[in-house]
Amino acid sequence: MLFDSPSSFGRTFRILTFGESHGAAVGLVMDGVKPDLPFDLEAIQQEMDRRRPGQSDLVTPRNEGDKLQVLSGVYEGRTTGHPIAMVVFNTNQKSGDYQAISELFRPGHADLTYDRKYGIRDPRGGGRSSGRETLARVAAGAWAKQQLASLGVTVRGFNREIAGIEGKALDWSFVERNPLRVADPGVFESQKAAVEAARAEGDSVGGVCEVWIEGLPVGLGDPAFGKLDGLLALACMSIGAVKGVELGAGFASARRRGSENNDPLGPAGPEKNDAGGTLGGISTGAPVVVRLAVKPTSSITKAQRTIDREGRPSEISTHGRHDPCIAPRVVPVAEAMCALVIYDAWLTQQELREGVVPSVSEWNWEAIEALFPPGPAL
Repeated sequence: MLFDSPSSFGRTFRILTFGESHGAAVGLVMDGVKPDLPFDLEAIQQEMDRRRPGQSDLVTPRNEGDKLQVLSGVYEGRTTGHPIAMVVFNTNQKSGDYQAISELFRPGHADLTYDRKYGIRDPRGGGRSSGRETLARVAAGAWAKQQLASLGVTVRGFNREIAGIEGKALDWSFVERNPLRVADPGVFESQKAAVEAARAEGDSVGGVCEVWIEGLPVGLGDPAFGKLDGLLALACMSIGAVKGVELGAGFASARRRGSENNDPLGPAGPEKNDAGGTLGGISTGAPVVVRLAVKPTSSITKAQRTIDREGRPSEISTHGRHDPCIAPRVVPVAEAMCALVIYDAWLTQQELREGVVPSVSEWNWEAIEALFPPGPAL
C-alpha cells in the first residue's frame, strides 16, 4: 500500500509524520530501514537547516532552531533495523497572533475544509495543515538522499521562476548562495525586487520549483498505478503550497505534434529528454526532471473577504510572521519528497528482483539494459 493512513507515505520504505505548527513538537517515524547502516544525524540536520525559517529577510522571521532529536532506532551511530522516531520541539510559537481570527476562515488556507470535515480545527498557524509539517518530510528525505547518494543517485532542486520572472540559465553553484534559491544570476535582482514589492504591499508571490534526479538506472517504477512519474506527482502535490506538477516538457507537450515531442532513441538511450526521464512510468536512465507550481503564500496582511464559522461575511487581515514567497523553502521539501519516492521505488525493485514480491515475467531485463546504458547496479 502507498499509504496506510492520511499521515503516512511509502510502500517498502515508509514514513509517518505527526505534530502541529503551534503544538509541542513535530516529528516522524521511519519504518523499513535496514539494520547496521551508518546514521549521519549531522547531515540530516544540514538539510533541516535549509528548510528552517529565519534564514533571510525574504522568508518568515520565526526563529526556530529546528534541532532534530532521535528517539529510537539508532544505536551508537548505526540503525538497529527497528522504526526510527525523530522529533523537533517547537520553541518560538506566537499563538496569540491567531486569537483575533480564530473564528474566521483564512482564504487560501485549509481552515474551512478542516472545520467542515472534522468539526474541529487548531486555528494556531493552521495546526496540522501548516507548512511546518514539512520539516518531518525533510528529515526523512535527508535520510533517503544519503542512501541514494551511496548508489550514485543525486536529487537537487532550484527555483526556475519567481513572481512570474523565469530564469533561463542553470548555475547550480548559485542556488545555495542566494535567498531565493534561483539558478540564474542574471534575473535574481528582478526576482528579489518583486518579492520585496509584494511584501511592502502586504501581499505575496509564487514560483516554480524544479528538481533534477540524476544517476537512476533503467527500470524503476511499476505499471499501472505504481508509475514512477505518478508517484512523484502524488508526492509533490502532497506539499501544501504546490498546485501543479509536470515532468519533462509537461504541459508544453500538449501544444506539440508527436514528431516534435517524442524523444528519439539511439544506442546510448534517449537523444533528448522531453519525457522527463520516464517512459510508461518506468525510468529510462535519463535525468528525471520534476517541476512544481508553488502558489503565493496564503497568509497576507492585505485585507480579504471571508466568512466566519457561522457563514457570516467578514473581512480578514492575517498578521504574524509569514513568508512573502514560500518557494525558497519549498525547494528542500520538494527534493525530500522526490528522494522518498525514488528510494522507496529502489527498495521495492530490489524486493521484486529478489523474489520477495511476485515478479513480472514479461519484463525482459536483458533487452531493456541493452537499449539503455545501465546505471548503478540494483
